[in-house]
Amino acid sequence: MKKIIRLIGVPMDLGQSRRGVDMGPSALRYAGLVQRLIRLGLTVEDKGNVDTPDRNTLPIEGGLAYLPSVVDAGQAVYDAGRQAIADGALPLFIGGDHSIAAGTIGGVSHNRRVGVLWIDAHGDFNTPETSPSGNLHGMPLAALLGYGAEALINIGRPGPKLKAEDVVLIGIRDLDREERKLLRQSGVKVYTMRDIDAEGMAHVARQALTHLSHLSHLHISLDMDSLDPSEAPGVGTPVPGGLTYREAHLLMEILADDNRVSSVDVVEINPILDRSNHTARIATELIASLLGESIL
Repeated sequence: MKKIIRLIGVPMDLGQSRRGVDMGPSALRYAGLVQRLIRLGLTVEDKGNVDTPDRNTLPIEGGLAYLPSVVDAGQAVYDAGRQAIADGALPLFIGGDHSIAAGTIGGVSHNRRVGVLWIDAHGDFNTPETSPSGNLHGMPLAALLGYGAEALINIGRPGPKLKAEDVVLIGIRDLDREERKLLRQSGVKVYTMRDIDAEGMAHVARQALTHLSHLSHLHISLDMDSLDPSEAPGVGTPVPGGLTYREAHLLMEILADDNRVSSVDVVEINPILDRSNHTARIATELIASLLGESIL
């Protein structure tokens, strides 16, 4: 595990209709994220926030009308991730909605092949043709694999950024009908909440890591709606039946023990919908576990 953590805020809320996730980076900093990581003996470089478009200046209809702005922000995030890797740091991106991952994962994979564990209630595998809502935060993983809007696919460099065999989804429980079909066709490995219920988190986590054993670098993309809403209420698209607090921690601890995590994004914290910044505090604890904090 790299000891230099480069914190990069991405206060973007263009991926969905519900406002508030642009305050996620502030909520995490307020929850003491930097201090928590320093206590672990890590060096933290807080680079502040990447410039993102002001939603109030954009077309009121939202959805796909925000695509050019999401692409612009994605390029800035891509460049920040690429630079962090070049500098020998571990980039920790704090969002912001999940559309930022089209840039984060693109940037950290610029000069090397990267495996991705996508921890989420949703597949984020829609395209403009399959999405019932047109919300861009439901499309980044599909774009990273070459499906959907060309502008989203081509952020940073032309074409797909990932191979299907290099991606594992964990915690999935809410897919649109056409999205489900595309995800099945893609060949991506998926562990749903049913798999976790039946096999247990430890088994699923170790299977996922074995599936990615051919890779030396892993990116963790943690959407806080992967947790059950009773655990993490401050998210824009809550889905019942998610990960418990201990399941999420165990997953982070097993990933930390694997020692291949080289980049992270944590997304979809919405303080407006939260209770006393509870979700940001839980996210801070999960990040600490992922970066090496242990019980004993």
